[in-house]
Amino acid sequence: MGFLATASSCKKSFLDLSDPTKKNADQFYKTEEQIKQAVSGAYSSLQDHVNSQYIFAEMSSDNTTIQLNPSDRGQNDRVEAFEFWNLTATNVNIADLYNQSYNALYNVNFALSRIDGVAGMSDQKKAQYKGELQFIRAYYYFNLVRYFGPVVLITEPLATSSDAFKTTRSSEADVYAQIVKDLTGASANLPAKSEYAGDDIGRASKGSALGLLGKVYLTLKDYPKAEATLRQVLGLGYSLVPVYANVFDINNKNNSESLFEVQYQGGNALGEWSSFIYIFAPRNSAGAVTGFSTSNPQGWNIPTKNLIGEFEAGDERKSVALKEGYTNAAGTFVPIPFVNKYNHPHTIEGRTDDNWPVLRYSDVLLMLAEAINEQNGPGNAYTYINQVRKRAGLGEISGLSQEAFRTAIRHERRVELAFENDRWFDLKRAYTNAQMVTLLNAHGQAEKASPTVDRGGVPFIGNDYKFDGYEALYPIPDRQLFLDKNLTQNPGY
Repeated sequence: MGFLATASSCKKSFLDLSDPTKKNADQFYKTEEQIKQAVSGAYSSLQDHVNSQYIFAEMSSDNTTIQLNPSDRGQNDRVEAFEFWNLTATNVNIADLYNQSYNALYNVNFALSRIDGVAGMSDQKKAQYKGELQFIRAYYYFNLVRYFGPVVLITEPLATSSDAFKTTRSSEADVYAQIVKDLTGASANLPAKSEYAGDDIGRASKGSALGLLGKVYLTLKDYPKAEATLRQVLGLGYSLVPVYANVFDINNKNNSESLFEVQYQGGNALGEWSSFIYIFAPRNSAGAVTGFSTSNPQGWNIPTKNLIGEFEAGDERKSVALKEGYTNAAGTFVPIPFVNKYNHPHTIEGRTDDNWPVLRYSDVLLMLAEAINEQNGPGNAYTYINQVRKRAGLGEISGLSQEAFRTAIRHERRVELAFENDRWFDLKRAYTNAQMVTLLNAHGQAEKASPTVDRGGVPFIGNDYKFDGYEALYPIPDRQLFLDKNLTQNPGY
């Protein structure tokens, strides 16, 4: 199972603490300071998690594609496999996702098991730290169950390392029940965002837990609970940032719209920087996008023609979210689109300061509109969707049928949350498996007929862009099946 206690250390604000997972557990978890370090280690793991989420949640969808490197086909069975739905159980990215998630969960479970036994810590602090860890555990399991379906559910430390290889997959219902339990506990234990100050800004808050819980209920199609939970967020002081571009400005982190974002820090050698623009900028663009002429961007997560065409005329979000090309050093415009949302000036090559948004208030408004519509039709749902549209410089909508409003919500979510790792999950929630087969295969055929990015002479192969439906769940890594004979594989792999 790979439940090794590993995590990277963090060195900024509440992350500026040594990594307890590298210490002997018997000598640790005894003081409030050590619990604080353990919680910081859990936050640290989120960087490792979101660094690669675009592969699983954007590239598998119709939102993004890849700029092939004709001279290096080493990614054919790795990153490219997600783009073309050619996944196998031997895919290293799947193995890394699985291992990283369970390594982080091991550390979360261990820390949670020790909090009550720490002497001298106030009940309020114990509750806060429990809430933060419950939120993080719920976030991991929410991603795991949506990626893999039934997964191994462990909420207590394992007695021995051999127990990791005697586990079985729990039903989706059981996993979701634990997620709901964790987020309900977290929302009760955590302070409001406004109660954090100084170095504590950026921690999970009551709004973080309620926002994620609302999304869980929406995924489960429990619309009354989704609506009730999301309405609680409305009273916690969040608001839309007036200008869409400023939501992602590195000088405006953890702003009024942010329910939760993964923290990064660039401009130094502390190891906490992000580098998303170096991954997303087109190959051979050198410094035209990144600002550093010696950079070698990777050309992954390229916006598709399909997504670019989704933006309405006058939508102010388009130029923030993406650019349709760049001007190279010779002054020639190169029409290869790229994600622009995480493209901000930085002082050291490869070390950007962009945080990653996990939950935003605009997402809450759109989820609330969806939950209302699914119960009784649009009704007062227009209030919430139109707030998001008006901020984007678009006109209000009205007078739609329930089905037409569903289409409007799907459109609005796609452009508002583009490249924030929501599209794959939104597709799975909004469409039946048969509908996903139809939609994604139509997208695939369009890409094969007219690729977003020239393939440099590399031909398509027979299985490229062939979505059979079973790929809506990812395969359990083959090594896990080898190590734990109790595990089963998802159908189709």
